Amino acid sequence: MFPVPLTAPAVDRRFAPRRGTVGVRRRHVLAALAVCLLALGVALNAAADTILLRSAELRADEEGYALTAEFDLTINATLEEALEKGLPLYFVLEFELVRPRWYWLDEKAISSATTYRVTWDALTRNYKVSSGLLRQTFNTLEEVQRFLSRVNGRLVARRDQLVPGVRYEAAVRLLLDGNQLPKPFQVSALTSREWSLQSDWYRWSYTP
Repeated sequence: MFPVPLTAPAVDRRFAPRRGTVGVRRRHVLAALAVCLLALGVALNAAADTILLRSAELRADEEGYALTAEFDLTINATLEEALEKGLPLYFVLEFELVRPRWYWLDEKAISSATTYRVTWDALTRNYKVSSGLLRQTFNTLEEVQRFLSRVNGRLVARRDQLVPGVRYEAAVRLLLDGNQLPKPFQVSALTSREWSLQSDWYRWSYTP
């Protein structure tokens, strides 16, 4: 029998990890994991407060097609405090009407966005809502919420813009537009759920 060597065989240095390489890689992995966890935390924190949609429908009238919708909107304490400190809030009602096409991309027949600017007047101690030429004053925030939550017969399409007998896909949503906030508050809108107030798109089929 041959004697068993008591010393370990030599290691080929070409394939052995360099000193400190394992530690550096471990630090890189941990850093990447920390970034992922931070991003996940921001995403969870930025999950928007929900605006629920109770109902939505289109109705034909003499002028065209009118949208009626009702949302469940609550302006939270953070946004109320921002209003009282002089910061305007911008809510946007978005509506789309798409014509599906099997042979090509869907055709967007109608697309509209209505912006409501909400402010607090410290002198008169009431709230003001403006949209285009519209100007309205409210005594309480609850009145503002009710006004923003209800869409009553808003004309969204003329008679000649839709083809009778053709199926369309309608969609509507309401949201607080963080892009119109001052820059420091836009960051808050991305990372804080109190500033991320919106509804999901509500979609339904409509045939004129």
